[in-house]
Order: sequence, then C-alpha cells, then structure tokens
Amino acid sequence: MPESAIVVRPEPMDSATYTESSRLQAAGLLPAVALFARAAAEVPLPKPPQPIVIADYGAATGHNSLKPMSAAIDVLRLRTRDDHAILVAHTDVPDNDFTALFRTLADDPDSYLHHDPASFTSAIGRSFYSQLLPTNTVNLGWTSWAVQWLSRLPAPLGDHVQVAYSKNEQAREAYALHAATDWQNFLALRARELCPQGRLVVLTMAIGDDGEFGYRPFNDALVAALHDQTRDGLLHREELLRMAFPIVARTEKEFRAPFSPKGRFAGLTIEHLEVFNAEDRFWARFQLDGDAKAFGAQWAAFGRAALFPTLVTALNGGVNDPRAVEFLQQLEVAVAQRLSNTPEPMQIPLASLVLVKS
Repeated sequence: MPESAIVVRPEPMDSATYTESSRLQAAGLLPAVALFARAAAEVPLPKPPQPIVIADYGAATGHNSLKPMSAAIDVLRLRTRDDHAILVAHTDVPDNDFTALFRTLADDPDSYLHHDPASFTSAIGRSFYSQLLPTNTVNLGWTSWAVQWLSRLPAPLGDHVQVAYSKNEQAREAYALHAATDWQNFLALRARELCPQGRLVVLTMAIGDDGEFGYRPFNDALVAALHDQTRDGLLHREELLRMAFPIVARTEKEFRAPFSPKGRFAGLTIEHLEVFNAEDRFWARFQLDGDAKAFGAQWAAFGRAALFPTLVTALNGGVNDPRAVEFLQQLEVAVAQRLSNTPEPMQIPLASLVLVKS
C-alpha cells in the first residue's frame, strides 16, 4: 500500500491484480537488493540477546519485500550465530491489507520465515511520516516504491492527474514545497530510528537526467479514459477536476537538497545515489510474444492495483459512492484498450539511495 494518508481501497484487491502490480514494481529491484545485501554486510550488529532489527517501510502485501529481506538475512547469518534473533518490522498505513501481508510471509515459499527459524516478523499500521520504531533501534532499513507518495494531496491540479504533466504552476509549486518537506521529515524520522552506523536503502521514482517523469503513454491513456467517462456521464465534471495523485518523482538535486551544503542531514549521509531507467517488463514480454492485448491488460492491472483507488476518493460519495466499482472496472478496461491499440514502451526513471547514520 502506498504511504499516502488519503489512499483507501473501495474493494478488496485480488491476488492476480496485485501480482501484475508487483511484477512491474520489481523493475530496478534487484540492483537495490544488492545494495541492501551489501549494507547488511557493513552495519554493526548488536550482541545477543538483543535482536537485529530490520525495518521495511511501505511493505504493502509483502511481495516486493521477500527478496530484500531474505538477501539481508542470508548475509547477516554469515556474520552472527544461527540463533541470534532477527526481527523484521513491516510498516504501512492503517488501510493496508495486513492480512495479505501476513499470508504472503506465511505461505510464499520465498519468505524468510521458511528459511531462517530465528527470524521473527511484526507489522506496524502507521504512516512513515511519523516515528514508527524506538530511537536507535533499527540496524537496517528498506523502502521500495513508497516515498514518492506524499503525506497528503498538496493542491488540486484541475488539468491532469499527475503533477509532472500539469500546467498549473501554482499547484506545481505547492507539490514541490510539500515534497521537499515530506522528504526532510522522512529522513529525520528514519535518522532517529536508525542505530549509529545503521543503513537505509531507498528505491523510489525519480526524474530522469532528461527531465522526464516517465510513464507518458500510460498517463495519456488514463486521462483520455477519464475524459471519456465524463463525456459519457459516469463522472461529473467537478469530480474529474478533483482527481490527482499525491505522487512526486524527485530529481537528483532534490534528493540531495537536505544534505547541502555539508553533505549531512539529521546525522545521515548519502553513501550511494543513482538515477537510472528501469526495464519495462511488460514491454519486454510484448517484444517476445507480440500480444498487445496482454501488454495493455498488464499495465491497466498495475494502474488498478497501485493507482486507481486513489481516484475513487474524488467521487462525490468517496469510496462508498455507488459508482465506485463500475468506475474502476470501466477505467481498467479503457486504459487496457488504449494501450493495446498502440503499444509503446514506458520510460521508468528510478533512484536508488543508501543512507548511513553517522
């Protein structure tokens, strides 16, 4: 579940839909997992019986947490006794599907719980824009595809659902200011929780070196589908104008801003920062099988799982609006159809960071 205070689900998300979302979000995950494993090799470890603490910020239903947690635990076991307890704290907002999270951890064969008897799991149902764990207790922190979600919607856009493509300069300024504040708050809170020399690995959306937010064909299809729903009467004009994602992608300069000019913020330093374009896995599959219908359906399923529920909150009745389910179903079908008609690869700019507490 994204770390946004306004995001709620109007209906349960089936596992197949979430799987499609996770497959795309796995883009860029493996290089970040390697960074996390290296961090596990370098952090100081507490002496037993004090547990080693790993925090997973923005865990959602856990699918994208399995590889990084297992990789880190494998490395930690090379450094400590097999019976030294490792506590993994998965965090997300209260509306997250924690039942699905615990089922993933219990049932997925890749779960660290099946491979390390001295590992223990827990969950915290609060936004990471507050302190979640006691001061100086976290040895390793991980977050992927989460910190692009702001703590709230800074301003209505009116002309688009994504601020990166909006021409509303006043709204863009409000987003930029709020994004800077949220990034500073996130860093300060994690710095408080980390032990000295603890490390936090971040994988999140970024603005590419060419200035691109990315996902342009998807966003074009989404906005066109929303305008079609307004024309056909399913959506009201004022509802369309309220629809926007509380999402930002940051430039390298914006990631570094809190650390200027001395390279330190709240006791944190940047050990690694890279902005790169990840693979569009759905496009790669299309290149192999030529199935345009599947390409469109996979991107639309990603949107329905990760993004569309946010738009439901703009309906006059919110998540309880009687049109909510029909709105989601029609939106998914329309986006899938548009992307299937003219398949194009998506640019997916991401950033990976390793932060160290001095």
